[in-house]
Parts: sequence; structure tokens; C-alpha cells
Amino acid sequence: MSDRITLQSNELSAEIAFVGAELSSLKDRDGDELLWQGGPEWPRRSPVLFPIVGRLAGDTLHHAGRPYPMTQHGFARDGEFRLVEEAPTRAVLRLEDDAQSRARYPFAFRLDMTYEIEAATLKVTAEVTNPGSQVLPFGLGAHPGFRWPLVDGVAKGDHAIEFDGVETGEALSVRNGLLGPVRRIPLEGHVLPLSEELFAADALVLPDVASRSVRYVARAADGSVERALLFAWEGYRDLGLWSKPTGAAFLCIEPWYSMASPEGWDGEFAEKPGIVHLAPGESRAMTWRVTV
Repeated sequence: MSDRITLQSNELSAEIAFVGAELSSLKDRDGDELLWQGGPEWPRRSPVLFPIVGRLAGDTLHHAGRPYPMTQHGFARDGEFRLVEEAPTRAVLRLEDDAQSRARYPFAFRLDMTYEIEAATLKVTAEVTNPGSQVLPFGLGAHPGFRWPLVDGVAKGDHAIEFDGVETGEALSVRNGLLGPVRRIPLEGHVLPLSEELFAADALVLPDVASRSVRYVARAADGSVERALLFAWEGYRDLGLWSKPTGAAFLCIEPWYSMASPEGWDGEFAEKPGIVHLAPGESRAMTWRVTV
């Protein structure tokens, strides 16, 4: 049995692994790979972040007076999802709580990841359902890593992120995986020119981001667009941008709801700043799309 499934249209193809329900390949109609394919700088490709985004202080979740071990970005990215629906252009994979998860996260949950291709767009929906009898606190995020440079022969410095909204030019810093002080980012109007130096101090975190889409653009020396990806999201609130300043050939565009713990905060998980609270029987869906 294969360890992944393939979805395809005339314009796009995608592969999704059962482990982590992780998008592992995204190719255009010409067969060009758009997704980072893993490497020593970062072994993953597009992990699903649940039930936390970022880190908790001491990698520990506190609930009802008890500590639970919880590593960065949670356990869903390493979980074995099961296939509950499959069609040529659509698949649904599911992860549910079990004895192993409850030893780290003492809540009932169901996480459905739906992948759909329509023409040149991939749509990814994460839906969290609370089948339990107590409020379900969680964070949820996406972490796709795209090629950078996006086109062979285009310098990394000739790429940019173009926001559709008016951003403040400020981002939160990340220190040892936790949220640090505000830092300025070199916005030029709606455009953030990309450079490795941007990520010298880890990720850029934009809380309550105004935009609901960005365009990731690679430009030729004359300024013309060589390739662009339109990346949009619904339901998510925050945005992370991340790479490594070491020649790593990826750029992660990450819509989140919730973030890492602020430096100095180590309280009850349900009281964590920015956390989602889901009542018994309720569901919450968040979506991101990428159009080639």
C-alpha cells in the first residue's frame, strides 16, 4: 500500500502523505516542482500544526494542575492519519484522539484535513471538531515551504511578498521558539522584498495580519514576473514567514490561529494568549489556497 495519495487536474498535481497528512509535492502543468522537497536545513515540506503553533515554555502544556509534554508545533505533523474520502481531485484524511495523544494532550478531538484541486488552485481545509464534553483549547496552523528561488536562475533577492492589505511594518520576533519583542520589517508599501537577512533572527510573526492573501513573486532582472503564486487564507488570524539564513532553498508562508507562547508566559493552556476555544459538539474550519 502506498504511503501517499495523488490528486491531479490538467493544471496541477499534488501528493499528500498519510503521515501528518502532509503535502509532499505540488507540481504545475509542466511538471515543475513548487514545493521544497526537504533537506538537511529542514526535513519537512508542509507540516500541519496542531494542537499548538510554535513552542510552549519548557515544551510543557499545563492543564488542571498537571504538566503534559508538548513539543514544538504539536503532534499532528507526525500522526498517522487515515483516509476517509478519496476522489481524483479531492481527499480527506482524519486524525482522532487516542490513548497516546491523551498522554500529551488530555482532550478529545477530531482533525480532518481536506485537499482539493480545481484547475490551477490547491485548497487545503483543516477542520477541528470537539466530540468531548469539555471545552477544547487548541492552536492550528499551516506551514507550507515553497521553493526559493521559485524559478531557476532568478536570484533569491529578486523575490518578494506582496500583501493585499495595509500592514504596519512591524512583526514579532522569535527567540528560542518563543515570541520576543517587536521588530521592524522593511516593507515598501505593500511589498516585502525577500532576503536571507530577514530570517537571521528566526521567523517573522505578524499577529492579526490585515491581509487575507499575499503574492509570492519571482522577477527577472528587467522587473518582469517570471513566476508568481497567489496564496490566500480564511479563518486563520496570524501569519508567519520563515526561512533559514544559510542558503536554504525554501520560504514558508504560514497562516496560523494562535502563536508560540510569549517570553515569560507559562500558564494554563486554556488561558494562553490567542488560543481557540471550541465548545462540545462544535467544529471550526480554516482554509488556505495556493494558485499557480
